[in-house]
Amino acid sequence: MVNKIFTLILGVILPGVISFAQDNTSADNIIGTYNAIHQGEESKVRITRENGGTFMAQIIWVKNRTDENGNVRLDEKNPDKSLRHVPCDEIVIFTGLKYNPDKKQWDGTKIYDPTRGIRANLVCRFEDEGVLRVKGSLLGFSQSFYWKKTE
Repeated sequence: MVNKIFTLILGVILPGVISFAQDNTSADNIIGTYNAIHQGEESKVRITRENGGTFMAQIIWVKNRTDENGNVRLDEKNPDKSLRHVPCDEIVIFTGLKYNPDKKQWDGTKIYDPTRGIRANLVCRFEDEGVLRVKGSLLGFSQSFYWKKTE
């Protein structure tokens, strides 16, 4: 009798545990380093998990890091004036990105475009193995970029 009850409990609980584990694994697939080209700027972006289970992205390398005078380029177009001193290869471009298991995509935040100084609604999804589609939408217009995962 005890074996039957134990088997019944496992049969009810185990599928939920497996489903939860699969959702977390899918969510974490976005973690890594990507090659990104945006508005002619070549960079590398690192996506990491934040404490609350959301994700953030930060630029970690820019091909043309310095200007014609040899000075490190800064985030001069940032609408938040307190962030205009941040070097171009340290800019955080989004935080708070959430995985949506029903749609198999990440959304729920805005992405910052340092080349234009704007923020847009963000949706990310893998199109192919290792190719992340990053779609920003603002005022009914959208633009997609494709980041290639390197690590």
